[in-house]
Amino acid sequence: MSSIYETLLYEVKDRVGIITINRPKQLNALNSQVYRDLYCILKQIERDDQVSAVIITGSGEKAFIAGADITEMKNMTANEARSFAILGKKVGIAIKEMPQPVIAAVNGFALGGGLELALSCDLILAVEKAKFGLPEINLGIIPGNGGTQRVTRLTNIIIAKELILFGGRINAQRACELGLINKVVTSEEGLLAEAMEWAGKLVQKSVIALSLAKSAINNGIDASLETALSYELQCFAQCFASRDQEEGMTAFLERRIPVFKGQ
Repeated sequence: MSSIYETLLYEVKDRVGIITINRPKQLNALNSQVYRDLYCILKQIERDDQVSAVIITGSGEKAFIAGADITEMKNMTANEARSFAILGKKVGIAIKEMPQPVIAAVNGFALGGGLELALSCDLILAVEKAKFGLPEINLGIIPGNGGTQRVTRLTNIIIAKELILFGGRINAQRACELGLINKVVTSEEGLLAEAMEWAGKLVQKSVIALSLAKSAINNGIDASLETALSYELQCFAQCFASRDQEEGMTAFLERRIPVFKGQ
């Protein structure tokens, strides 16, 4: 199955939904239409029980997403800029709340809103040549789609300030060392293959357990430890209302590979 949006390509392969930002001439820059298309496809995937994992990548050889579309942003009023940022925030929330794990396959520049979008995902793979940064300060603005918050939570406050206040770029290896991404892939050709391999492992798991694990992590990180542990307990108990739990434990005792059905 494949679908084409104005700014995206979408296909499903082996229960993996592959979203490609498709504005290569603009280095896949984020404008309002990209955000609207992304939100639409993410909500579609959320309801699709034939898709158990998602990959987001960029078209072309240069960029994952090189940032927001400055042509659109340049003459925005404060209210228009706020509305634009809200579109981006909706996409980030959609990624967080969808039951399927989402992998960002970063094939080039991931700058500004591109880095912020990648950091909204659950896992991030990047090709060796990829560059990461939050250059908004060089445009007289600041990150507006989670950069000041997600980078701080993933690394620490002084690293976040270095990246945001200087507005420079770092390579994929340093991004990995800082904990911003999971893995560096040496070849461009191998990036999507590696992402598909990771997604292939995920689709073999119980979609119910994946969803509950993702929810426990995402909703617990900003809560007090006591609140987070209580939420984790609820998610853990909820697993035992599924047939997947019975299948998983039965398969373990029978020394065979479980066959999860998302029930």
